[in-house]
Amino acid sequence: MSKSKVSRRQVIKNISLGIGAVGMGMPVIAGEPEKKLGNTKSTQSKLKRNINHSACRWCYQDIPLEEFAEKGKDLGLVGIDLLKPDEWEVVKDKGVSCSLATDSFANIIHGFNNSKNHKALQQQYMELISKAADAGIQQVIVFSGNRHGISDELGLENCALGLDTLVKHAERNNVTLVMELLNSKVDHADYQCDHTPWGVRLVDKIGSGNFKLLYDIYHMQIMEGDIIATITKYHKYINHYHTGGVPGRNEINDKQELNYPTIMRAILSTGFNGYVAQEFIPTYQDKLQALKEAILICDV
Repeated sequence: MSKSKVSRRQVIKNISLGIGAVGMGMPVIAGEPEKKLGNTKSTQSKLKRNINHSACRWCYQDIPLEEFAEKGKDLGLVGIDLLKPDEWEVVKDKGVSCSLATDSFANIIHGFNNSKNHKALQQQYMELISKAADAGIQQVIVFSGNRHGISDELGLENCALGLDTLVKHAERNNVTLVMELLNSKVDHADYQCDHTPWGVRLVDKIGSGNFKLLYDIYHMQIMEGDIIATITKYHKYINHYHTGGVPGRNEINDKQELNYPTIMRAILSTGFNGYVAQEFIPTYQDKLQALKEAILICDV
C-alpha cells in the first residue's frame, strides 16, 4: 500500500497554526477500491458494543468537525481523539465525546524528558487539565519528547520530575495523563518513549493510577512486534489504544500485516473498557468508508 506523504507531525504542526488539511493541499491518494459497506446510518445497530470506538481527528481534517462528529456517530464512534478545547463542545453537541484531549502547545519533539521544557509545559498542562475536568473529559495526552542526546535513564528521571506536579493535579481532577508510545524508526526519529518497557518503567516510577500509556499498535509493531504478548503482559499500564496498518499507516484491512480482530479480542480479554481510536491515513477517496470498514473490523 502506498504511504501518505502527510505525516501526523505535519498535521499537528498545522493544527497548532490553525491550518486545516485543505489549506495544506492534502493529496487524495489512490488506494485499494473501497468496499461497499452499505448505508452508514445502519452501522450503529449492528455493532456489538464491546469496543468503545474512537478516531483521531487529524486523519480527517478535510471533513468539517461538526460533519465528522455527526457522521462518525452514525458509523459507531463514541469518541474523537486529539481535540483542542475549542472543539470539545462541537462534538459534544453531536453526542460524541472528546476521548483524548490535546492543545496546540503539546509537542512530540520537545517534551518532558528535557528539564528545560518543564516550566512552560507545566503551566500549559495545568490549564489544559483543569479545562478538561470542567468539560468532563478524562484523558489528556503527553509526550516524552525527542532524545536530543539525553540518555534513556536521564530522560526517564526528567519525565517523572516534570510530570509529578501535573499528575497530582490530574488526580485531584479525575483526569488521566497518557504518554504515547511512538516509533523512532519510521515516523518520529529520536523520540524517547519508543519502547513499551521504557514507558512501563516511567509509569512505575510515577506510581499513580492517573498516569498511564497510550499503546499505539502501529508504532509498536514497527518497534517491537509481539503485539498480543506485550498487551497481555502490560495491559495494566495501558489506558488507550491507537490503530494503523503496517506497513504504510493506511487502512487496517487484509492489505497489511496485522490481524486486528484477533488483537481486539486480546485487548478485550484483559478487561479493557477504554477507547480504541483509529489512527490510520485513509487512502480511499471516501474516507468515511475507510473509517466504517475499520470500525467493523475492530468490532469483535
